[in-house]
Amino acid sequence: MLIYLNGKLVEEEEAKISVFDHGLLYGDGIFEGIRIYNGRIFKFDEHITRLYYSAKAIMLEVPLNFYDIKNAIIQTVRANKLREGYIRLVVTRGAGDLGLNPLKCKLPTLIIIASKITLYPESLYEKGLDIITVPTRRNLSESVNPAIKSLNYLNNILAKIEANNAGVLEAVMLNQEGFVSECTGDNIFIAKEDTVMTPPVSAGVLYGITRETIMDICVKLEIEFKEVNLTRYDIFNADECFLSGTAAEIISVVSLDRRVIGNGKPGETTKNIAREFRMLTHSEGVPIYE
Repeated sequence: MLIYLNGKLVEEEEAKISVFDHGLLYGDGIFEGIRIYNGRIFKFDEHITRLYYSAKAIMLEVPLNFYDIKNAIIQTVRANKLREGYIRLVVTRGAGDLGLNPLKCKLPTLIIIASKITLYPESLYEKGLDIITVPTRRNLSESVNPAIKSLNYLNNILAKIEANNAGVLEAVMLNQEGFVSECTGDNIFIAKEDTVMTPPVSAGVLYGITRETIMDICVKLEIEFKEVNLTRYDIFNADECFLSGTAAEIISVVSLDRRVIGNGKPGETTKNIAREFRMLTHSEGVPIYE
Protein backbone atom coordinates (compact mmCIF):
# COMPACT_ATOMS: atom_id res chain seq x y z
CA MET A 1 0.00 0.00 0.00
CA LEU A 2 1.21 3.49 -0.86
CA ILE A 3 0.37 6.31 1.54
CA TYR A 4 0.33 10.01 0.66
CA LEU A 5 2.31 11.84 3.35
CA ASN A 6 3.07 15.55 3.06
CA GLY A 7 3.34 15.63 -0.70
CA LYS A 8 4.92 12.22 -1.33
CA LEU A 9 3.69 8.70 -1.90
CA VAL A 10 5.56 6.36 0.43
CA GLU A 11 5.38 2.69 1.30
CA GLU A 12 3.12 1.83 4.22
CA GLU A 13 6.11 0.93 6.40
CA GLU A 14 7.71 4.31 5.72
CA ALA A 15 4.61 6.39 6.45
CA LYS A 16 5.71 7.89 9.77
CA ILE A 17 5.08 11.13 11.63
CA SER A 18 6.81 12.84 14.53
CA VAL A 19 6.04 11.73 18.09
CA PHE A 20 5.64 15.47 18.73
CA ASP A 21 2.77 15.77 16.24
CA HIS A 22 -0.17 17.32 18.08
CA GLY A 23 -2.54 15.00 16.28
CA LEU A 24 -0.92 12.19 18.26
CA LEU A 25 -0.32 14.08 21.50
CA TYR A 26 -3.67 15.84 21.75
CA GLY A 27 -6.00 14.63 19.00
CA ASP A 28 -5.53 18.04 17.40
CA GLY A 29 -6.57 17.49 13.82
CA ILE A 30 -9.42 16.60 11.49
CA PHE A 31 -10.33 13.81 9.11
CA GLU A 32 -12.74 12.63 6.44
CA GLY A 33 -13.79 9.18 5.29
CA ILE A 34 -14.69 8.99 1.60
CA ARG A 35 -15.92 6.03 -0.45
CA ILE A 36 -14.89 4.74 -3.85
CA TYR A 37 -17.54 2.95 -5.88
CA ASN A 38 -17.08 1.52 -9.36
CA GLY A 39 -14.00 3.63 -10.04
CA ARG A 40 -15.67 6.85 -8.86
CA ILE A 41 -15.24 8.92 -5.71
CA PHE A 42 -18.66 9.45 -4.18
CA LYS A 43 -19.70 12.87 -2.85
CA PHE A 44 -16.14 14.08 -3.37
CA ASP A 45 -16.73 17.83 -3.15
CA GLU A 46 -19.06 17.47 -0.17
CA HIS A 47 -16.42 15.63 1.85
CA ILE A 48 -13.64 18.07 1.02
CA THR A 49 -15.92 21.00 1.82
CA ARG A 50 -16.72 19.48 5.22
CA LEU A 51 -12.99 19.02 5.84
CA TYR A 52 -12.40 22.72 5.27
CA TYR A 53 -15.34 23.60 7.54
CA SER A 54 -13.83 21.48 10.31
CA ALA A 55 -10.43 23.09 9.69
CA LYS A 56 -11.90 26.58 9.95
CA ALA A 57 -13.65 25.72 13.20
CA ILE A 58 -10.36 24.72 14.88
CA MET A 59 -8.26 27.34 13.05
CA LEU A 60 -6.18 24.73 11.25
CA GLU A 61 -4.65 25.59 7.90
CA VAL A 62 -5.05 22.79 5.36
CA PRO A 63 -1.71 22.67 3.50
CA LEU A 64 -3.32 22.21 0.06
CA ASN A 65 -6.11 24.12 -1.65
CA PHE A 66 -9.40 22.49 -2.65
CA TYR A 67 -8.25 21.59 -6.16
CA ASP A 68 -4.84 20.25 -5.15
CA ILE A 69 -6.15 18.12 -2.31
CA LYS A 70 -8.60 16.45 -4.70
CA ASN A 71 -5.76 15.75 -7.13
CA ALA A 72 -3.64 14.30 -4.30
CA ILE A 73 -6.49 11.97 -3.35
CA ILE A 74 -6.99 10.82 -6.96
CA GLN A 75 -3.22 10.28 -7.27
CA THR A 76 -3.23 8.11 -4.15
CA VAL A 77 -6.20 6.01 -5.28
CA ARG A 78 -4.63 5.44 -8.70
CA ALA A 79 -1.32 4.45 -7.12
CA ASN A 80 -3.14 1.76 -5.16
CA LYS A 81 -5.20 0.65 -8.18
CA LEU A 82 -8.51 0.78 -6.33
CA ARG A 83 -11.92 0.74 -7.97
CA GLU A 84 -13.85 -0.02 -4.77
CA GLY A 85 -12.64 1.15 -1.40
CA TYR A 86 -12.31 3.75 1.29
CA ILE A 87 -10.22 6.91 1.58
CA ARG A 88 -9.10 8.29 4.93
CA LEU A 89 -7.99 11.92 4.68
CA VAL A 90 -6.25 13.28 7.79
CA VAL A 91 -4.85 16.73 8.58
CA THR A 92 -3.11 17.24 11.91
CA ARG A 93 -1.75 20.38 13.54
CA GLY A 94 1.75 19.03 12.92
CA ALA A 95 4.84 18.70 15.09
CA GLY A 96 5.24 21.10 18.00
CA ASP A 97 6.45 20.73 21.55
CA LEU A 98 4.93 19.07 24.60
CA GLY A 99 2.84 22.13 25.38
CA LEU A 100 -0.72 22.71 24.20
CA ASN A 101 -0.09 25.88 22.22
CA PRO A 102 -0.98 25.20 18.57
CA LEU A 103 1.13 28.20 17.49
CA LYS A 104 4.19 26.05 18.19
CA CYS A 105 3.14 23.75 15.32
CA LYS A 106 4.51 25.39 12.19
CA LEU A 107 3.60 22.87 9.49
CA PRO A 108 0.40 20.74 9.37
CA THR A 109 0.67 17.06 8.50
CA LEU A 110 -1.41 15.76 5.57
CA ILE A 111 -2.09 12.04 5.24
CA ILE A 112 -4.14 10.20 2.61
CA ILE A 113 -4.80 6.47 2.97
CA ALA A 114 -6.64 4.60 0.21
CA SER A 115 -7.64 1.11 1.27
CA LYS A 116 -10.78 -0.85 2.21
CA ILE A 117 -13.10 -0.87 5.21
CA THR A 118 -15.74 -3.28 6.51
CA LEU A 119 -17.75 -2.22 9.56
CA TYR A 120 -20.43 -4.89 9.70
CA PRO A 121 -20.73 -8.47 8.40
CA GLU A 122 -22.79 -8.70 5.22
CA SER A 123 -25.34 -10.89 7.01
CA LEU A 124 -26.31 -8.00 9.29
CA TYR A 125 -27.40 -5.92 6.29
CA GLU A 126 -29.94 -8.69 5.64
CA LYS A 127 -31.21 -9.23 9.19
CA GLY A 128 -30.43 -5.91 10.94
CA LEU A 129 -28.57 -4.80 14.05
CA ASP A 130 -29.36 -5.15 17.72
CA ILE A 131 -28.10 -2.05 19.54
CA ILE A 132 -28.20 -0.53 23.02
CA THR A 133 -28.20 2.89 24.64
CA VAL A 134 -24.94 3.67 26.45
CA PRO A 135 -24.36 5.85 29.54
CA THR A 136 -21.70 8.00 27.86
CA ARG A 137 -23.37 11.23 26.68
CA ARG A 138 -22.61 13.04 23.44
CA ASN A 139 -20.27 16.00 23.66
CA LEU A 140 -21.88 19.35 24.30
CA SER A 141 -21.74 21.63 21.28
CA GLU A 142 -20.18 24.24 23.58
CA SER A 143 -17.26 21.91 24.34
CA VAL A 144 -16.01 19.75 21.45
CA ASN A 145 -18.72 20.39 18.88
CA PRO A 146 -19.77 17.08 17.25
CA ALA A 147 -20.12 18.96 13.94
CA ILE A 148 -16.31 19.13 13.85
CA LYS A 149 -14.98 15.84 12.47
CA SER A 150 -11.91 15.96 14.67
CA LEU A 151 -9.29 13.39 15.64
CA ASN A 152 -10.49 13.74 19.23
CA TYR A 153 -12.84 10.75 19.10
CA LEU A 154 -12.54 9.59 22.70
CA ASN A 155 -16.21 10.36 23.35
CA ASN A 156 -17.21 7.94 20.60
CA ILE A 157 -14.62 5.37 21.66
CA LEU A 158 -15.88 5.30 25.25
CA ALA A 159 -19.37 4.64 23.90
CA LYS A 160 -18.03 1.94 21.59
CA ILE A 161 -16.32 0.25 24.55
CA GLU A 162 -19.66 0.15 26.36
CA ALA A 163 -21.25 -1.36 23.25
CA ASN A 164 -18.49 -3.97 23.05
CA ASN A 165 -18.94 -4.82 26.73
CA ALA A 166 -22.65 -5.39 26.08
CA GLY A 167 -21.89 -7.66 23.12
CA VAL A 168 -23.31 -5.41 20.40
CA LEU A 169 -21.68 -3.64 17.47
CA GLU A 170 -23.29 -0.23 17.77
CA ALA A 171 -24.95 1.98 20.37
CA VAL A 172 -27.15 5.05 20.69
CA MET A 173 -25.70 8.10 22.44
CA LEU A 174 -27.96 10.63 24.13
CA ASN A 175 -27.21 14.32 24.58
CA GLN A 176 -27.20 16.15 27.91
CA GLU A 177 -30.95 16.76 27.64
CA GLY A 178 -31.69 13.07 27.22
CA PHE A 179 -32.58 13.27 23.54
CA VAL A 180 -31.16 10.86 20.98
CA SER A 181 -28.08 12.29 19.30
CA GLU A 182 -26.41 9.69 17.10
CA CYS A 183 -24.62 6.37 17.34
CA THR A 184 -20.90 5.92 17.97
CA GLY A 185 -20.11 6.22 14.28
CA ASP A 186 -23.40 6.64 12.44
CA ASN A 187 -26.42 8.91 12.16
CA ILE A 188 -29.73 7.36 13.22
CA PHE A 189 -33.20 7.50 11.63
CA ILE A 190 -36.64 6.11 12.34
CA ALA A 191 -39.63 5.56 10.09
CA LYS A 192 -43.12 5.99 11.56
CA GLU A 193 -46.38 6.14 9.63
CA ASP A 194 -44.81 7.01 6.26
CA THR A 195 -42.50 9.66 7.76
CA VAL A 196 -38.72 9.38 8.16
CA MET A 197 -37.28 11.27 11.12
CA THR A 198 -33.78 11.98 12.40
CA PRO A 199 -32.37 14.17 15.20
CA PRO A 200 -31.48 17.76 14.25
CA VAL A 201 -27.85 18.88 14.18
CA SER A 202 -28.54 20.85 17.37
CA ALA A 203 -28.96 17.51 19.20
CA GLY A 204 -25.21 16.91 18.83
CA VAL A 205 -25.15 15.37 15.38
CA LEU A 206 -22.46 15.31 12.73
CA TYR A 207 -23.43 16.90 9.41
CA GLY A 208 -23.40 13.46 7.78
CA ILE A 209 -22.86 13.32 4.03
CA THR A 210 -24.88 10.10 3.81
CA ARG A 211 -27.46 11.72 6.11
CA GLU A 212 -27.87 14.55 3.59
CA THR A 213 -28.10 12.04 0.74
CA ILE A 214 -30.93 10.24 2.55
CA MET A 215 -32.80 13.53 2.84
CA ASP A 216 -32.51 13.95 -0.94
CA ILE A 217 -33.64 10.37 -1.53
CA CYS A 218 -36.72 10.93 0.62
CA VAL A 219 -37.65 13.91 -1.52
CA LYS A 220 -37.21 11.85 -4.67
CA LEU A 221 -39.28 8.95 -3.29
CA GLU A 222 -41.90 11.39 -1.96
CA ILE A 223 -41.36 10.27 1.63
CA GLU A 224 -42.06 12.92 4.26
CA PHE A 225 -38.88 13.80 6.14
CA LYS A 226 -38.50 15.60 9.47
CA GLU A 227 -35.63 16.64 11.73
CA VAL A 228 -37.02 16.35 15.25
CA ASN A 229 -35.78 15.61 18.74
CA LEU A 230 -36.23 11.90 19.43
CA THR A 231 -36.25 9.89 22.64
CA ARG A 232 -35.59 6.20 23.23
CA TYR A 233 -39.38 5.82 23.48
CA ASP A 234 -39.72 7.05 19.89
CA ILE A 235 -37.24 4.44 18.69
CA PHE A 236 -38.87 1.65 20.72
CA ASN A 237 -42.20 2.41 19.06
CA ALA A 238 -40.99 3.19 15.55
CA ASP A 239 -42.05 1.09 12.59
CA GLU A 240 -38.44 0.96 11.39
CA CYS A 241 -35.01 2.21 12.41
CA PHE A 242 -31.79 2.46 10.42
CA LEU A 243 -28.32 3.94 10.62
CA SER A 244 -26.26 5.74 8.00
CA GLY A 245 -22.62 6.61 7.48
CA THR A 246 -19.95 6.74 4.81
CA ALA A 247 -18.40 3.47 5.96
CA ALA A 248 -21.60 1.77 7.18
CA GLU A 249 -23.74 3.02 4.26
CA ILE A 250 -27.34 2.18 5.32
CA ILE A 251 -28.07 -0.62 7.79
CA SER A 252 -31.29 -1.54 9.57
CA VAL A 253 -31.71 -1.67 13.36
CA VAL A 254 -34.17 -4.29 14.62
CA SER A 255 -33.94 -3.79 18.38
CA LEU A 256 -32.86 -1.19 20.93
CA ASP A 257 -32.20 -2.17 24.54
CA ARG A 258 -33.93 -5.52 23.86
CA ARG A 259 -37.11 -3.82 22.63
CA VAL A 260 -37.98 -5.17 19.20
CA ILE A 261 -38.53 -2.40 16.65
CA GLY A 262 -41.48 -2.93 14.31
CA ASN A 263 -41.67 -6.58 13.30
CA GLY A 264 -38.01 -7.18 14.11
CA LYS A 265 -36.93 -7.21 10.46
CA PRO A 266 -35.58 -4.56 8.05
CA GLY A 267 -38.59 -2.58 6.82
CA GLU A 268 -39.69 -1.63 3.33
CA THR A 269 -38.93 2.09 3.75
CA THR A 270 -35.37 1.26 4.81
CA LYS A 271 -34.97 -1.19 1.93
CA ASN A 272 -36.26 1.34 -0.61
CA ILE A 273 -33.92 4.08 0.64
CA ALA A 274 -30.97 1.65 0.70
CA ARG A 275 -31.77 0.49 -2.85
CA GLU A 276 -31.87 4.07 -4.12
CA PHE A 277 -28.64 4.84 -2.28
CA ARG A 278 -26.85 1.90 -3.91
CA MET A 279 -28.00 3.11 -7.32
CA LEU A 280 -26.56 6.55 -6.60
CA THR A 281 -23.21 5.19 -5.43
CA HIS A 282 -22.68 3.36 -8.70
CA SER A 283 -23.91 6.11 -11.01
CA GLU A 284 -22.58 9.32 -9.44
CA GLY A 285 -19.14 10.50 -8.44
CA VAL A 286 -15.86 11.80 -9.82
CA PRO A 287 -14.16 9.31 -12.20
CA ILE A 288 -10.69 8.25 -11.06
CA TYR A 289 -9.31 6.66 -14.21
CA GLU A 290 -10.64 8.91 -17.00
